[in-house]
Amino acid sequence: MTQQELLKTKTLAEVGEDIGLAEGLHLVKAFAEANPDATKGYYIGRNVIDQILAQPGCVGINFRKCLTELNEEHLVYTGVDTEGKDIIEYCVVTVTGDVVKQDAIVADRIWINNDEIEVID
Repeated sequence: MTQQELLKTKTLAEVGEDIGLAEGLHLVKAFAEANPDATKGYYIGRNVIDQILAQPGCVGINFRKCLTELNEEHLVYTGVDTEGKDIIEYCVVTVTGDVVKQDAIVADRIWINNDEIEVID
């Protein structure tokens, strides 16, 4: 899907698609050649992604570049609602029936991944 087509996507939940190995390798190689000193990628485990997506009203995840206290490039990521807004809190019903606001997940602690994509035949 081109960037122009992406802008015409009906809902935020539909953003993203499988581009296949060949296109993925081409894009990764092009970035690496144009930015030889840049961080190649990041690794994020499934557990925190599942927790973010399980939040009420969450249809996707925003990833934002940030700097750590050691001045290292990282990502901060949050859930996104159907209007494209970051989910920073949501309401829950307690066991006593009270409705209370709960802080949403604002995540970091990724691993920097400078490995090449491994193609297994």
